[in-house]
Amino acid sequence: MTKTVLVVDDDPTQRRLIQAVLEREGFAVAQAEDGDSAIKHLMSGQPVDAVLLDLQMPGLNGQDTLKEMRAKGYAQPVIVLTAGGGVETVVKAMQAGAGDFMVKPASPERIIVSIRNVLSMGDMRSEVDRLKKQVTGRTTFADLIGDSPPMQMVKRLGERAAKSSIPILISGESGVGKEVIARAVHGCSDRAGKPFVAVNCGAIPENLVESILFGHEKGSFTGASEKHLGKFREADGGTLFLDEVGELPLDMQVKLLRALQESEIDPIGAKRSVRVDVRIISATNRDLTSHIAEGRFREDLFYRLNVYPIEAPSLRERREDIPSLVEAFIRRFNIEEGKRVAGISPETAAILSTFDWPGNVRQLENAVYRAIVLSDAPFLQPHDFPAISGVKIAPEALSRAAAAMPTPQELIAEISKDAPVRILDGRGHVRPLEEVERDLIQLAIEIYAGHMSEVARRLGIGRSTLYRKVREQGLDVDGNLEEAV
Repeated sequence: MTKTVLVVDDDPTQRRLIQAVLEREGFAVAQAEDGDSAIKHLMSGQPVDAVLLDLQMPGLNGQDTLKEMRAKGYAQPVIVLTAGGGVETVVKAMQAGAGDFMVKPASPERIIVSIRNVLSMGDMRSEVDRLKKQVTGRTTFADLIGDSPPMQMVKRLGERAAKSSIPILISGESGVGKEVIARAVHGCSDRAGKPFVAVNCGAIPENLVESILFGHEKGSFTGASEKHLGKFREADGGTLFLDEVGELPLDMQVKLLRALQESEIDPIGAKRSVRVDVRIISATNRDLTSHIAEGRFREDLFYRLNVYPIEAPSLRERREDIPSLVEAFIRRFNIEEGKRVAGISPETAAILSTFDWPGNVRQLENAVYRAIVLSDAPFLQPHDFPAISGVKIAPEALSRAAAAMPTPQELIAEISKDAPVRILDGRGHVRPLEEVERDLIQLAIEIYAGHMSEVARRLGIGRSTLYRKVREQGLDVDGNLEEAV
């Protein structure tokens, strides 16, 4: 999505000049003539990603505007513009929360570099906050991207479920973000900050499922050289997320059912059961009811897990969330890969929003990752998503390359135009061999100052042949020919 910059300056000419600079670089621009108007614009809820703020304004000046922004909780990066006031004024602005400053009149290059720098710093802070929340188990539904009706329903259901320890079964296609929903439930519950342990049941070897889930004692079986707690005990006090729970073997389903009913587990080789306090959230991309009918999933376990079902929508059911997801992925991969992609072009946005995305959010994430790594332009274009758009190379680049490619005659003319001996005539045709040969011999005679032996050697012909051609062509050799003869 296009980044929006709010330009706050009492000089309308200055605002228009800055707007022209920013729009030429692909930014959207909003204007405010004073501090009060800027605060009202922010309070209106219109998008603002960065603020260019003049310090010297009538009424609410830049310093006071910045202080009021921060007091009201607006954290957008601010760049202050000053025509004077000295170092002390700038220092105060930086202490109040400004991210950079510029002295008027600022060059277009300086403005663009400053805007991009503060936006990058803001993106970096957002990414650090996201990672901190994920590591500490404090991700909430406010961190989930998307405001489409299906996602609003998921958020409402999740927030209600988070207030209790009710077992939740999240169903949905592969790649829709079931684990992200589970993390948000955990982060909104009273178990936030406690362990969140995720287990992919479909990725565990069948002979290790019991040990990984419930643990084992040292020496309880061949290879058990150390005691292993197991995922249930790792998640004690927090949440255990059982992804792809439908892939569990039947004998493990029995033991899982007992662990859920009794809140205790039996580690392999242990003499007594161990009490655990774990909130269970499970997920599946399978139709468990058909698995029950086929005898591949226990009906009693299904009812124990499916107390509070949440259906995670596919990406094609929430297409209006695609621009926000793309923006979030661009921000993250810019930081990870050291890139400065500003967004996506309108044509690209239209293509991504109409694609079916069978791999859902995970497929979109990987597609954006590839595009970020390979793109050198400020905005992602359709050819950056060849598997989605079907465009292998930018059409305009292809047409430019074709238009710029010279014809064979032009290429030869370009190569030979500065040569001492011309190959082509004025119409681009090859000159007769006799004329080219005459010019070449004359040039050699001039270069080697009439020393005919050297001329013959350099041209690769005998001296008698050279003398004959000189006579036939009527060339001037400053008397050397007569002397040689």
